[in-house]
Amino acid sequence: MPTLPELNRMRAFLLLLGIAATLCGCADIDRMNKSSMTMDDYRDRHPIVLGEQERRLDVFPSPQIRGLDPHSAAQVAEFGALYRNTGSGPIKVFVPALGRGAPSATTAGIRRALAAGGARAPLEISTYPVINRDLAAPVRLTFVGLKASVADPCGQWPSDLASGSSVQGWENKQYWNYGCSYQSMLAEQVADPRDLVGPRAEDPADTEMRSRAISEMRKGSDPSTDWKTKNSSISTVGTQ
Repeated sequence: MPTLPELNRMRAFLLLLGIAATLCGCADIDRMNKSSMTMDDYRDRHPIVLGEQERRLDVFPSPQIRGLDPHSAAQVAEFGALYRNTGSGPIKVFVPALGRGAPSATTAGIRRALAAGGARAPLEISTYPVINRDLAAPVRLTFVGLKASVADPCGQWPSDLASGSSVQGWENKQYWNYGCSYQSMLAEQVADPRDLVGPRAEDPADTEMRSRAISEMRKGSDPSTDWKTKNSSISTVGTQ
């Protein structure tokens, strides 16, 4: 039979084992505070996506010029270049019905400007009634093409920024609408939406520059380009 001191030592040992097991179990508890938002990165909350959407251009040709004035022709040519890169299908042209039918000079100028921009597409020309003749009526061009945009509309506020009734505002997290306007502007300004998916193909190497560099290296010279600049005084004030 164990003596009383031995029983006390055994009880103390078992007590220590129980405390150690309890502490080991606490080590598995996740003490990190989870965010109330599902995604903390604005690029995840407001992703930029590519889709087939309508592209639109409104031009206001000068009434004093038959056809398209240079300003309107440049706009239409740029619209044609946009169609060449991202568009598909026909280009629809809506001309205000100020008289009988669509002005032939205007439509002919639109065809020439689109061709100058590189657009090779059938045109669907139609007219629309002008309700108020005191207001300027534009010529509208549309086509369906690849366009970048934000998946969800901006202006979502699922929770109050102040959140005075809770401690949610104390978490120092980004509010839900944060970054939406930035993503929208980036999607509107990108020249080619495909650049957001992957880089463009590399241009061919400059053979002449490569041959010059190899020749200089063979001679033991520095292959870098030596730019010679000549400084000239802007003024002679103070030089005498």
